[in-house]
Amino acid sequence: MENVPATLWIAACAHRLQQQWHTVDPLELEEVARDLWRDERLRLMPPDEAAIDWLRPIRELG
Repeated sequence: MENVPATLWIAACAHRLQQQWHTVDPLELEEVARDLWRDERLRLMPPDEAAIDWLRPIRELG
């Protein structure tokens, strides 16, 4: 997703993370999304897919 500006990718990823974690402060989720964007493998994915991929181990525990 190299054609998506970082700010847009991070915002979309944070929004997807918020769908999973309703009680977490949105600014904290934005910071998590920023960390995910720094991971080249995740950055190449659409932001919602990157969030789902990152959440997969957490969801499997639940």
